[in-house]
Amino acid sequence: MRGPLGAVIGRYPSSDGNTQMGGIIRHNRKCRDIAFLVIFIAFWVAMIVNSSFGFNQGNPLRLTYGLDYKGNVCGDKNAQPGLRQLELRYWLNPNQVYQSGLKGSEFKLANARTICLLDCPFASEDQLNWVCDYPDGDIHLSMDDWIDRNYDYYEFLTPEMRNSSLQLQGPCYPVIFPSVNVYWSCQYIARASNISLRHWQQMGGVNINEDIIIDKSIHRSINSRSSVLKRYMADIGKAWPVLIVCGGFLPLFLSVIWLLMIRHFVAAMPWVTVALFNVLIVSVTMFYYLKAGWIGNDAISPIIGEHDPYIRIYGREIHHIRAVAVLMTFIMIVAVLTSIAIVRRILMATSVLKVAAKVIGEVQALIIFPIIPYTILAIFYMFWFSAALHLFSSGQVVQNDCNTNCCAYDLVSKRVNCDHCCGYSIHYTPHIGVAILFHLFGCYWATQFFIACSSTVIAGSVASYYWARGETSPDIPFLPVFSSMKRLMRYGLGSVALGSLIVSFVESIRFMLESIRRKLKVSSTTPHSYIGKAAFHSSRFFFRCIEWTIKSVNRNAYIMIAITGKSFCKASAIATELIINNILRIGRVNVIGDVILFLGKLCVSLSSALFAFLMLDTHKYRSAHNKISSPVFPVVVCWGLGYVVATLFFAVVEMSIDTIILSFCQDSEEHQGTAQYAPPLLIETLNDQNEMQRLTQGPH
Repeated sequence: MRGPLGAVIGRYPSSDGNTQMGGIIRHNRKCRDIAFLVIFIAFWVAMIVNSSFGFNQGNPLRLTYGLDYKGNVCGDKNAQPGLRQLELRYWLNPNQVYQSGLKGSEFKLANARTICLLDCPFASEDQLNWVCDYPDGDIHLSMDDWIDRNYDYYEFLTPEMRNSSLQLQGPCYPVIFPSVNVYWSCQYIARASNISLRHWQQMGGVNINEDIIIDKSIHRSINSRSSVLKRYMADIGKAWPVLIVCGGFLPLFLSVIWLLMIRHFVAAMPWVTVALFNVLIVSVTMFYYLKAGWIGNDAISPIIGEHDPYIRIYGREIHHIRAVAVLMTFIMIVAVLTSIAIVRRILMATSVLKVAAKVIGEVQALIIFPIIPYTILAIFYMFWFSAALHLFSSGQVVQNDCNTNCCAYDLVSKRVNCDHCCGYSIHYTPHIGVAILFHLFGCYWATQFFIACSSTVIAGSVASYYWARGETSPDIPFLPVFSSMKRLMRYGLGSVALGSLIVSFVESIRFMLESIRRKLKVSSTTPHSYIGKAAFHSSRFFFRCIEWTIKSVNRNAYIMIAITGKSFCKASAIATELIINNILRIGRVNVIGDVILFLGKLCVSLSSALFAFLMLDTHKYRSAHNKISSPVFPVVVCWGLGYVVATLFFAVVEMSIDTIILSFCQDSEEHQGTAQYAPPLLIETLNDQNEMQRLTQGPH
């Protein structure tokens, strides 16, 4: 052992050599790990610059709506012409769509002529309907009149314009195929209207290809991975009220309720937590089954608004929901079996939680303190999500480079124009991908940093309480929580920045290795031999163990930083040595308590997910303008936010237990196995003599 910590906690010698009762954990501190605090500040500056790029270049409308043939984003009121409320992308020429779906064709769907409409056009029962280009040139119609006429001004066309329209070169195009609104694009249905087709042929129109390719081409474009990712990000923008309620206020309310119940009903809380956890995980799993269509008929549909009841179009999102449903089923089974296995150990958890309940009762400011980091994180997340939406939608709208023949009538020049007929697409440069990855890493590091700050403040408050023997003492500051905050702000921010950076770095490495593993699995390059498979899975398990160990060491390092004021590395060494010397003592008392606290965090986060499901199941998010493509991403985000909020509040209990036990073990080692500073509340809570003997004497 490195020697007693009496020089920094409890009694310590004064300058004249006499032992006096000085201020609890107040000693000659100095700023530690300043270099990493500078790095963290520089990181924040880079985050602001990175986000500014997103706000300058991005347009969240791009995540939901497509582009027309002029490069305008549908629904953009600042476009030329103004496209406010014209949010649906419609492919005018069915033959271009057909051609883009042929194998080996050089013509791409991105180059097909598209315009933005208010609703998808329909084939008439008794005549031929037309959809005409935006009014311009000699067509003296306003956009409102054009919309009121169902986009049809064929009767105003000159003979030359009518002839080019019959050649599928515009400015008007026939509505031969019905279409439905699928994720804000009019999806062709390969079932031509016989009446419309007959009228078209009688007018001398060119041949229109009828084939299943006509709708597969559009469906394939709508369901591409990039399109699905954009829709998921757009879902976050549409479901922001759900995120605020279910990811912010609800977990705040539930976490405070849980802390108050721990304070007043500590004996019943482990049983309530385990039972509630099982109910919630089953409920969330059943909701995924409902949305996957495996229970009832409430599966998500990519079709928006009214549609043909005989048409069923599936999107990639439904497969993702089913995959999550299978995963949740596996997690549910494991969770239920695990909770059954720990039933016999819950009494031990109750004795551990009594420690935290007593501390919270004496230092009551601990209950409301997490509201401070919660408020800071809430402000950060609002900024971060807004910047993320703009970053994901950043990029330049550029005209495609193509050599295809896609002539169309130009109303301004009054002739068929075959120049510059290539469509537009959003060009993403590699640095945008780097900016997004940096933004994601920044979110994780900032989250870990604020959680670490909160944990360190709590540890300092509880340590003040312990080393004053749990009594009201002049050596305990009047407001220990705020005194601990002052010490952190003045001395410990650099150490906390280093600890949170280590966790974030390890998580990032694990994420990258996991991505590589998935790519290897997709490309069928995973090891086939038993030795190769064993090494493959052992490496994953080994890395998860490293990750768990680092998080555990970090948590205890924050305690020693709060108590001793040492640098992060020095505090980690002290905490690790203390844990190794008392591993059996700490393990016997603390493991089940940590399990119950973990289940409590899951209860709060699963409640957030469940209520997010209920809010997203309302009419507002199932149809019309605010329809989301899938509840998966908003629900997962609400679950993550709920878990972060619960972690902030449950750290009060978690850090109280860890700080008390580490202080108890240190106190015992300094005083030959008999803790001198253990307050009466600790002796009262751990009233089991056998357990007390194991704590003070260790294993024989």
